[in-house]
Amino acid sequence: MKAPIYLNALRAFEASARYQSFSAAAEKLNVTPAAVGQLVRTLEEWLGTPLFHRGTSGKMRLIPTEAAELALPDIRAGFDKLTLGLERLKEGANSGIITVAVSPAFAAKWLLPRIDTFQSAWPDISVRLDTNLKAVDFAVQKVDIGVRYGLGNWPGLMSEKLMEEEVYPVCSPRLLRDDLRLRKPEDLTREMLIHDRSMDYQTGFPSWTAWLKKAGVADIEKRNGMQINNSAAVLQAAIDGSGIALARSVMAHDDLAAGRLVRLFPEIKFVSTLAYYVVYRPECSGLSKLQAFRQWLFEEVIESGVR
Repeated sequence: MKAPIYLNALRAFEASARYQSFSAAAEKLNVTPAAVGQLVRTLEEWLGTPLFHRGTSGKMRLIPTEAAELALPDIRAGFDKLTLGLERLKEGANSGIITVAVSPAFAAKWLLPRIDTFQSAWPDISVRLDTNLKAVDFAVQKVDIGVRYGLGNWPGLMSEKLMEEEVYPVCSPRLLRDDLRLRKPEDLTREMLIHDRSMDYQTGFPSWTAWLKKAGVADIEKRNGMQINNSAAVLQAAIDGSGIALARSVMAHDDLAAGRLVRLFPEIKFVSTLAYYVVYRPECSGLSKLQAFRQWLFEEVIESGVR
C-alpha cells in the first residue's frame, strides 16, 4: 500500500470508528460514503483482519473490533503529532496565529486590558481568543495555550502556576457614604449579597458561606441575593451598587485601583485554594509563538503586581 493511501485509509478508519458510520465519517472528511468504505476495506485487506463488527440495523451499525479499539488511541495520537508537525512547518520563526483559551471573565477583567503590550512586543503574532465557561479540548479546538482556574491538574496538559489570589468583599464607594453601614463583618448579614456561581462550590471555589465563617460571623444562613455565573458580571453588579460582591483579587485588581470598587474588611485574610495556571499540551511546548505568549504572561504578572 502506498503511503498517501495508507494515511487516508487510517483517517477513514478513525473517523468511521469515532462516528460509527461511514456516512458521518464521509461528511466529516468531505468525501463520499463509498470512498470511506473502500478505504476502510483496503486497510482491512492490507492488515488481513476486519476492523469493524458490521450490523445491518440500529442506530450504530459500525462497532470497532477489540483490536481496533486498542489501536485507536495511538492512531489519534499520531494524527495529533502530524498536525503539530504541519503547524511547525507553517509557523515562521516568530510569526503565526496563537489560539488562547480563557474564561470570558478572565478575558474581560485581566487579559484584554493588557493584551496590547503583547501585540506591541510581537506584532507578527495574531492572538485568537477562545472564551468559554467550560474547559475546552485543546487538541480538538486547536488551542495553543490557555489560562485556567483550579487546582492545576488537567489530564493531557502541562500546567504552571501563574497567580494565586485572595478573596474579599467589595462594594461601590456609594454604599459607604453612610459611615455606620458597613463597619464590621456582621453587618453583611443585613446586606444584599452577590453570589458568584461561575464554578461549582464543591471544587473549592470560594463562597460567601466560607468567607463569613472565616470572618467569625455566626449567622451564615443568608442565601438571598443575586446569583450570577460570570465573575466579571458579579463585579459589575457591585460597581453599579446592586449589593456586596465576594471578589477575587485578580479579577478585582483594576477596579479597585481605579476606585470603582472598595475592599471591605482588609484585616481579614482569605486565600483561595484555587489559582490561575498557564496550560498547554506538552507536545506543543516547543512552538515559538507559545513560548512568546507564555513568557509574556509571567512578565505581565510581575509588571502589573497582581500576583
